Amino acid sequence: MGKFKLKYSAENSRSAWLFLLPTLLIVFVFSIYPLFRSFIMSFQSGRLGNMSFNGIRNYQVVITDPKFHDAMKNTALYAFAVVPIGIIISLVIAWLIFDRLKFKSFFETIFFLPYLTSTVAIGVVFRYLFNFDYGMINHLLGFVGIAPINFLDNVNMSVWTLIIFGVWSGLAFNIIILLSGLRSINQEYYKVADMFGATKREQFFKITVPQLIPIITFLFSVGLISAFKVYTQVFALFGGKAGIANSAMTAVFYIYDKFYVQTRFGQGMAATIILFVIILLITFIQNKVIAWITK
Repeated sequence: MGKFKLKYSAENSRSAWLFLLPTLLIVFVFSIYPLFRSFIMSFQSGRLGNMSFNGIRNYQVVITDPKFHDAMKNTALYAFAVVPIGIIISLVIAWLIFDRLKFKSFFETIFFLPYLTSTVAIGVVFRYLFNFDYGMINHLLGFVGIAPINFLDNVNMSVWTLIIFGVWSGLAFNIIILLSGLRSINQEYYKVADMFGATKREQFFKITVPQLIPIITFLFSVGLISAFKVYTQVFALFGGKAGIANSAMTAVFYIYDKFYVQTRFGQGMAATIILFVIILLITFIQNKVIAWITK
């Protein structure tokens, strides 16, 4: 029996692989195969079911397309604005709920409700809020003497309107995750800090924030990947379009337009592979930077 335990290895057990087989098949069919299929299609042209090899022509078309450049600029601006701003606001709100407010469960439920609601439904509501003529936001801005802003039909405002909506729609998830992180911090740290006369501000920056670094790192990684794949927010906010004159075109919306509207399947898949490589590269760099900061 003792000899068997020494030689036993879960990775080499046939029974273990047999139990894992259904899961591995599902992962292969729905995750790995579509990726390989997309890569193959990115080198083909023609109609679905009758595609032929086209070399790197699709990549040349996409890389030299000004619309793709604009889509990538808008996507990068959205990602690098929404993620850090959203995490900072979420951290402040989560800390206020955890440390300052009574009836924490009630406020947690209130802030979590948007996460349970469809993004499309929220987008429709925000279309009314952002409306130039009768929107509530312009009405509120009027109280502080700011002239009405054309959030939805101004090419210079489309991406910023999308960023505002993106920050708001991401708060619920961030707050819930940060609240769970705040609960996991050992309260003895704060008692010792109180004994030495540390202020609340010092405790926040010297204890709370460092203890939340793993949670913030997780939110940053997930948020950045999700932001580079933004599509639903654009569709909901601008009524199925990419803003006025495509001013809010994002990378995924560009792929959708190529694939379903223009039926340029190979070019759509080429754009998909380029976006995949960019996300992979950014995630790798981000992990290296975070590991260097937290070392």
